[in-house]
Amino acid sequence: MNKNTICLWFDRDAEEAARFYAATFPDSEVTAVRKAPSDFPGGNEGDVLTVEFTVCGIPCLGLNGGPTFPQTEAFSFQIATDDQEETDRYWNAIVGNGGAESACGWCKDKWGLSWQITPRVLTEAMAAGGDEAQRAFEAMMTMQKIDVAKIEAARRGA
Repeated sequence: MNKNTICLWFDRDAEEAARFYAATFPDSEVTAVRKAPSDFPGGNEGDVLTVEFTVCGIPCLGLNGGPTFPQTEAFSFQIATDDQEETDRYWNAIVGNGGAESACGWCKDKWGLSWQITPRVLTEAMAAGGDEAQRAFEAMMTMQKIDVAKIEAARRGA
């Protein structure tokens, strides 16, 4: 068992979500599905209680805890992408599977979990600081899904 594992609270769909993440992202898999040994608030004996999985190598535990604590933007996964093709692939997988677009590279999956699909060119521009970071930031603020070509143009001052 890992010393630190991210625990994500789901209503009842932890296994479905974990299998979607495993199919969508590299270095991701479902490693265990555990059923409740008795009834619990929000579920019954034999229901899936927890799901152990990884997302891009990050260990996670999905807990089917019922509707008490829905997901919020206070937690998100940030996925670094290398180009527009990869950005589009992840964005479209999340949004196209019942999710929703948001601003500045953020989207939400159908279970309410927030994702930041962030091209490395944007992260590099922000790290550069100064005018380059300001131009890239201002360009990003107009976007939902990040447009790599527009960020690259902003970095150059074009």
